[in-house]
Amino acid sequence: MATTWPRPDAVALVAVGGAVGALSRYGVAVSVAPVDGLPVGILGVNVLGAFLLGLLTATVASTRIRLLLGTGLMGGFTTYSAFALDTQSLLADGRAADTLVYLLATLAGGFAASVGGLAAGRALRTRGAR
Repeated sequence: MATTWPRPDAVALVAVGGAVGALSRYGVAVSVAPVDGLPVGILGVNVLGAFLLGLLTATVASTRIRLLLGTGLMGGFTTYSAFALDTQSLLADGRAADTLVYLLATLAGGFAASVGGLAAGRALRTRGAR
């Protein structure tokens, strides 16, 4: 029997995770005030999400858990659309230096966090194998 894709159970896992992730992001966005006009809540969400996704990638083999937590939860939690909108708003306000800081902090921070998450996950996996 052929498997159809997307499978309803896989879609449900992504949808549930995505809903929880999006609500969590919203909670952070409304509770963390900008610092000097910089949207540090969204910056924090994206960097934390990158770390957690790296950690998940290095530690979880189950496709179902990856769909729920990676694609769903982290996909809903992180937000590069809000990052793009915030970047555009800073630029439109004539804040070129702040825009550059925000861009670099998000991109470099996200990259470093994902590498750190992968390294932490590998260390946890190695420790568990002993």
